[in-house]
Amino acid sequence: MVKFSKELEAQLIPEWKEAFVNYWQLKKQIKRIRLSRLPTKPPHAAQLFAGVDFGRSIFDSLRSIAANLADNLRPSYDDDNLTVIQVRRKTVKGSEEEIYETELAQLFSEEDEVRVFFESLDEELNKVNQFYKKQESEFMERGDTLNKQLQILLDLKTIISNRRWFKSSNPSSNSASFSHSPSRNSDYSERFGGESDETNSEVSSQTEEVITTLEKNGINLVNSGMRGKKTKKGKPKMGMRIDVPATNPTRAITAITSMLLEDLVNNPTTTGGDFIFKRKIQSAEKMIRSAFVELYRALGLLKTYSSLNTIAFSKILKKFDKVSCQKASANYLKEVKRSHFVSSDKVVRLMDEVESIFTKHFANNDRKKAMKFLRPQQNKDSHMVTFLVGLSTGCFVSLFCVYAILAHLCGIFSPSKEPRYMETVYPVFSVFALLSLHLFMYGCNLFMWKRTRINYNFIFEFSPTTALKHRDAFLICTSLMTTVVGAMVIHLLLRAAGFSPSQVDAIPGILLLVFIMLLICPFDFFYRPTRYCFIRVLRNIACSPFYKVLLVDFFMADQLTSQIQIPLLRHLETTSCHFFATIFKTHNPEACHSGRLYMEITYIISFMPYYWRALQCARRWFDDSDVNHLKNMGKYVSAMVAAGARVTYSRQDNHLWFVIVLITSTVATVYQLYWDFIKDWGFLNPNSKNPWLRDDLILKNKSIYYMSIALNVVLRLTWVETILHFKVGRVQSRLLEFLLASLEVIRRGHWNFYRLENEHLNNVGRYRAVKTVPLPFREMDSD
Repeated sequence: MVKFSKELEAQLIPEWKEAFVNYWQLKKQIKRIRLSRLPTKPPHAAQLFAGVDFGRSIFDSLRSIAANLADNLRPSYDDDNLTVIQVRRKTVKGSEEEIYETELAQLFSEEDEVRVFFESLDEELNKVNQFYKKQESEFMERGDTLNKQLQILLDLKTIISNRRWFKSSNPSSNSASFSHSPSRNSDYSERFGGESDETNSEVSSQTEEVITTLEKNGINLVNSGMRGKKTKKGKPKMGMRIDVPATNPTRAITAITSMLLEDLVNNPTTTGGDFIFKRKIQSAEKMIRSAFVELYRALGLLKTYSSLNTIAFSKILKKFDKVSCQKASANYLKEVKRSHFVSSDKVVRLMDEVESIFTKHFANNDRKKAMKFLRPQQNKDSHMVTFLVGLSTGCFVSLFCVYAILAHLCGIFSPSKEPRYMETVYPVFSVFALLSLHLFMYGCNLFMWKRTRINYNFIFEFSPTTALKHRDAFLICTSLMTTVVGAMVIHLLLRAAGFSPSQVDAIPGILLLVFIMLLICPFDFFYRPTRYCFIRVLRNIACSPFYKVLLVDFFMADQLTSQIQIPLLRHLETTSCHFFATIFKTHNPEACHSGRLYMEITYIISFMPYYWRALQCARRWFDDSDVNHLKNMGKYVSAMVAAGARVTYSRQDNHLWFVIVLITSTVATVYQLYWDFIKDWGFLNPNSKNPWLRDDLILKNKSIYYMSIALNVVLRLTWVETILHFKVGRVQSRLLEFLLASLEVIRRGHWNFYRLENEHLNNVGRYRAVKTVPLPFREMDSD
């Protein structure tokens, strides 16, 4: 049977861990009570006859009977009417907060330890109660806001439906004129005017009812929209200004354009406008639906929080009763059950309300469909995936051994025999090998994040139903390498069979095209949600200034900066160049290693990831107004300069460029190390209780963190090899380059764990367990 302490550790919400009952500390205090009950010195007779065995006696049965009679005559402590403790509920002056204080109504032999235990228990009960009240009030307020947003959306749909019906029944009517001008107390304005007729009185009455409903939801309608303008009949045109007063400055978020209501209320006559309105309505509806899903998830977490803490209080009090031989749990549990986090039913009622609203408005009254959104079932780990990982690994090892034997027999790595192989074929296979190593490191990251209960799905905003698990990452990695090594073996066999090298050397390029087609394949197989998420993140990175930067975006961009420090992207450039030169005869293959165009493309590839990352920092500074983002941008600018200097030095080997490379690379490395340790990992805090680390650590062994700091420093200095110019052959140079590239990938995977650990601890410090979905209707201050 699993101990409750392990069960609690496995089921508690990681971001709310500090708000849970400190069950382990209370267990330590109970252990102290038990130890204090033990006699400090053995009796004199026991000392005298210690270790002496007198054997069994005929009086043993008489002693047993006498002991049972004495126990029956002794007053029982298990009497329910006996009051051992008194729990008092008090209200703090100046606030409505209730606190609990326990008084000992009966003396204990270990009174000091018992008093300390109940003081700690009172503190834990007050902490749990106050946290629950705070979260409950926030979620209730969020629920009211979502109901208001949903009602506005439904009312706008009603206005549009009435207007379209009127437009279809009166095709000759003039379209409403529109004008937009900013107002002092309104973030956006919508004005529409039109002629009224006796035939549309019914539609007007319906619209007035909807407008009245909108006003109840905080939308004010005034007649100041078109002052001075009149209709053909001389009546003043009516104007509508929509003001949604802000309840919180942080909620002034615009998720769709400020022209949304303008377009919705003032539908142009073009059919293209109808399509735009429909898309905007769908966008707003999708956002509100996602907000309801997150609210339901948050309520479920709070319900779990209540139940786990209730069980924890019950378990710890039973342990106290067992140790102290008293029955104190009954009185205390009565107060626990009367406390707010147990007795309140607001969360349950709000969950039922969200279920009914979601079923009615977002699932067409299909409860089963609604529950798929509200309670998504996570995919269980499949033994088939584990089997395929093992099978792919075995195939990869076998094929690699075959490839090594064939390469040795063919002398493929001999520079005198086959220099073309190292120039055309090797770069492609090294690209796939480095990608597979990166996937393997990511799988190790997923495994460690899961073991340490780092909520990476929440941090990256991945869907739990489609998120990649560590076994899936290992399967993709091993399958990729098995395919690549198999293609390498086929390539060598065809060359040995006498096929033309120009024909056989097209295999790596074809393999690259096959993987690109697999990446963009629209059919639902081989992790399509993950593939499309990867493409979407790459799109966001390439268009960094135009998209709001999420953590997964700049996390992936950091991975690309590691891939540019290693020759992966440059090998892609060489491979593509040789592929087009060999297959399509567009140019001479020798131009793929020299020439002005090659140098320009090399510079662009060297700058690109750093440039994207710098743009992301600029966009985050624009959104958040945080100067730290500009400082972070400086790190990538310095890295960009250092990368350009190293590329130039590889072509112009002189003392001037050696000094420039040394200075720029040193500055960039120091900048990067500072940001790694202090900003990304949160280390080097001199005032921390863990020397030169941070206060909160997930790994128990502190030496791992110190070794990781030293390892990161060493692996950040791999650029030194590019300026030393070791005197080695072409093959050895390529292998050394691949080794350094592999070390950079390992450093990045090592960096990933501590980066997400620090982000997770930041979420824990702020109790962020669910994401806040921006709402479609803007909320601003109004006069």
